[in-house]
Amino acid sequence: MSGNELILRIAAKGDGVTASGHHVAGAAPGDTVNGAVVVERGAHYVEPPCKHFGRCGGCELQHCDEDALAEFVTNRVSFAATQHGLDAKRVMPAHLSPPQSRRRATLHAVNGGGGRAMMGYREKGSHRVVDLSQCHILAPELFAIIGPLKAWLAKRKGKYAADIDLALVDQGVDCAIRNITVEGLEQTEELLDFCRENGVARLGLDQGYGPETFWEPEPVTITLGGTRVPYPAGSFLQATLDGEQALVSAVSEWLDGATNVADLFAGLGTFAFALAANSQVTAYEAAREAVLACKSAARNGGIAVDGQHRDLFRNPLRPQELAQFDGVVLDPPRAGARSQVEQLAQSAVPRIAYVSCNPSSWARDGALLIAAGYELAEVHPVGQFRWSTHVELASLFLKG
Repeated sequence: MSGNELILRIAAKGDGVTASGHHVAGAAPGDTVNGAVVVERGAHYVEPPCKHFGRCGGCELQHCDEDALAEFVTNRVSFAATQHGLDAKRVMPAHLSPPQSRRRATLHAVNGGGGRAMMGYREKGSHRVVDLSQCHILAPELFAIIGPLKAWLAKRKGKYAADIDLALVDQGVDCAIRNITVEGLEQTEELLDFCRENGVARLGLDQGYGPETFWEPEPVTITLGGTRVPYPAGSFLQATLDGEQALVSAVSEWLDGATNVADLFAGLGTFAFALAANSQVTAYEAAREAVLACKSAARNGGIAVDGQHRDLFRNPLRPQELAQFDGVVLDPPRAGARSQVEQLAQSAVPRIAYVSCNPSSWARDGALLIAAGYELAEVHPVGQFRWSTHVELASLFLKG
C-alpha cells in the first residue's frame, strides 16, 4: 500500500490526481485515497444526481461540486496556455451551463430483445447502449422524445443498431435517424403518426443512400443573434443556448466599435448575426448549405452580413485581404486553424476574438499570434458540456 493521499485536482480525462501524480477514477478534489480506493470523501464530492452515472458515457464528472467543475474548466485552459507560453492578462471565472440545457445530442438505439427498444448513450469504452430512463444533461424537450421513439422502434422486427441525432430548433425537435429502413405503407404511416403525435419539427432518414427529409411541415430554423436562420439538417450548433450566449457576449464586448468584421469558420452565423447590429460582417464558411442559409437570412432580414463560401483550411484569407477588417472572430473545428492563423499573424488586424472547443489547438495557434506581436488580453473558459471533460473558451488577442 502506498498510504493515504489527498486528491488535489481533476486531470484532463476526469480522474482525480494526487500530489505524487497518482490518478484515481471517480475521485473528487479533497477526497482521501489509498491506491485506487477512495477511503474518505472530501468537501468537493457530491452524490451524482443520475442513476446511470458510472455506466453511461454521457457524463464523467457528476461526482464533483460546482467549485470543482469550474476549477477543472479553468485549469484545462490555463494548463494548455502555459504549455505553449501564453500568458493571459486576465482570466475570467469559468462559465458553466446548467443541468438539462443540452440542445443537441447523438443517441444510439438497439433491439434489446423481447421487442424492447433500448436507447441512450454508449457505456464508456464500450459499444453497449445504456437504456436511459433519466438524463440530467439533455434539454427536457429532447428527453421527452426518447420514450415515443422507443415505442416506435419497439414495433420493428429483427435486429437493428440505429444512430439518432436530436437538436432543439425554433419549431421543436429536429430528429435524424440513421441505419433504419422504412418499407411499405404500414411502416410509413406509423412513422408519420409518430411525427404528428409528437410535434416533430423535422425527421430525416438515412436508409443507406444518404440523408433524406421524411417530415418537415414548415421550414426549420434556428435563431441566431435575434435572426431566424434556416437550419440545414446536421449543421453545427453550439451545445447549449446558455453556452452560446456566454461566447457571443464575450466576442460582442471585445469587438464593440469595430466597423468591418470578418467571421472566419462562421457556420450558420452564430457570431455574425450578433455582431451585425453594430458592424458590417463578412462570414466565411466552407459548408455550402450553411453559407446559403446565412445569406438567405441576411437578405430576408436586411442584415449587414455577407456570406462567403470559402475553405479557410485550403485557402485562408491573406494579409492583403485581412487589411480591410478592424476585427476578426474565428471559431474553427477541434483541429484549430493553423493555416489561417499563420496569415492572421502577418496581418495588422488590431483585435482577434478566437473561440475554441479545444484548448490544446487554441494554445498552439495562439503561440503563433504571440510570436507575431499580439498579446493575449483576456480568456473566458466555458463549460457548456456539463459534467464532461470537454472544455470551450473565448479569447481576445490584441495587436501590440
